[in-house]
Amino acid sequence: METTHSLNTRTPAESEVFMTELVLPQHTNALGTIFGGTVMSWIDIAGAISAGKYARCSVVTASIDALHFIAPIKLGHAVELKACVNITGKSSMEVGVRVTSENLITGERFHNVSAYLTFVALGSDGKPRAVPVLEPKTESEKRRYKAAIKRRASRVALAKDIKAES
Repeated sequence: METTHSLNTRTPAESEVFMTELVLPQHTNALGTIFGGTVMSWIDIAGAISAGKYARCSVVTASIDALHFIAPIKLGHAVELKACVNITGKSSMEVGVRVTSENLITGERFHNVSAYLTFVALGSDGKPRAVPVLEPKTESEKRRYKAAIKRRASRVALAKDIKAES
């Protein structure tokens, strides 16, 4: 694994990304709600920016946990995506992305999607490289870190099962 800097620690706040998109006609289906793939693309972009900001190098998406669409996102709504690193491994980072939409006319807000993505940091040789150790500071960061430990254990177990079956 390539390391271009000494491993230090960073806080989740140092990886925060806020993205805003407007739902336009080309983003919607015949029902006037956004295509799921469009939201997934925005989630992947926000997550990649967060992971890259944290690792300070190129990153690739390794996996996306299950996505559950909680509420529809409609034409004309503003969509806010908040992304933040929740936990790190040697070269991997779990990024949580929360998607919220707002009806700009009424001000009504909706929690639409929460997603967890795993990104791998890459060195200039295209191989995995080490990332800084995550140091949660706030109560919210510590809570997200503890939940991420459970999700990570689940992902590792699933990967072992899949590998054993192949």
